[in-house]
Order: sequence, then C-alpha cells, then structure tokens
Amino acid sequence: MNTELIIFDFDGTLGDTRRNIVTTMQMTIRELQLPCRSDDVCASTIGLPLEGCFQTLFPQVTRDVILRCTDTYRRIFQENLVTMKPRLFPHVADTLAILKHWGCLLTIASSRWHKSLLELTHDLGIADCFVYLVGADDVQKAKPHPEPVLKTLSMLDVEASHAIVVGDMDVDILMGAKAGTKTCGVTYGNGTRTQLEEAGADYIIDGIDELLNIVNSQKIG
Repeated sequence: MNTELIIFDFDGTLGDTRRNIVTTMQMTIRELQLPCRSDDVCASTIGLPLEGCFQTLFPQVTRDVILRCTDTYRRIFQENLVTMKPRLFPHVADTLAILKHWGCLLTIASSRWHKSLLELTHDLGIADCFVYLVGADDVQKAKPHPEPVLKTLSMLDVEASHAIVVGDMDVDILMGAKAGTKTCGVTYGNGTRTQLEEAGADYIIDGIDELLNIVNSQKIG
C-alpha cells in the first residue's frame, strides 16, 4: 500500500530534547525536594504524558504532588529554553521536505502538550511541514492507546493501511499497531532496538533519512 500519511513522534524522533527533558525533570525534583533520580531513569519515562512520567518516577506520592511536579516542570522547561535550545536530529529537515514534496501528509502525535509542540516546531523551522498536530491534551487516552493515531486518521480521512507511525519508543510502536498502521522505530532516540523489536515494529531505522527508502519502495511498488 502506498504511504499517504506519516505520523511522527516528536521527542527523540524529530527533536533531540533529551537534555532539555532530563535536566528539567531533575530541576523539578530538586525544587520540590523529592528523592533524586538519575539521567537514565528520567530518560526512560520520555514518551509518557507528563503526569505519567512523574507517576512512574514517584509511584507512592499523592496526586497533588504529581500536579505540582507537572506545573513546576512546565515553568522550568520554558525558562530553560532561553539557554538550552533543542535541536533537530540529523537529516530531519531535509527528510521532511522531501516527504512533503512527494505528497505525503505529515503529522505529529506527541505526549507533549499541544502549545509546547506548536512552539517547538516553529522554533525549529519545521512547522510548515505538518498538516496536523496531536498533543497530550488533545486526547483522552495517551500512548500506547491508539487514540492519537485514530484521531489523526479520522481528521485527514486516511485509511490505516495507508499510514505509518514513526517513533523512538515502544509506546509509539504499540500505538500505531493498535490503530492498524505500519510502524517504524528509530534507534537514535530514547528507546533501544530491542524495545522496538519487542514492540513489533515493522521497520527499524538508524537515521531518519532511511525512511525515504521505505516510503519510496512502497510508491514504486
């Protein structure tokens, strides 16, 4: 089936935001005087909605503390953007431009809030590539639930068999598979090849530009 629609994750797939996220998590933890968490432990929660990240890090704390964590995190993340600028992974801008030129519909389904997603895509110069964005606050059920993908398919009137989800975490792969799309894992983000394989990714690539070969082979076929 020709690929008409590509649904990208953002953090760890398009944007190299690991340092921003981990640093902000640790600053939040210190400000709220919670037990410290290592870089790797914080990074392992990337891809979850923000509340889910802190619930995973601190499963015993109250809901009120979790909400304080999320509010504090959002404030500190914005403050850190002044001196800690996220960047695109290599070849992202060129790959998006080529896919758009080929006529593919490009969208994002992220666990990041819609406003933050909109701001970051503009700051990184890729906002014009996308026809639709789904943030964590745009859905009732987050990854790995298929709602973000199903919402996108419905909005753009594309069949699941003509779409592919691209992400760096197992929750991205599971989200796409549950919605009936093809899935492509990237190994340069926050997840591992083993995690992507175990989640059942149809394709696994080491660089975003390798996605062109996948899409082009389907166009030719």
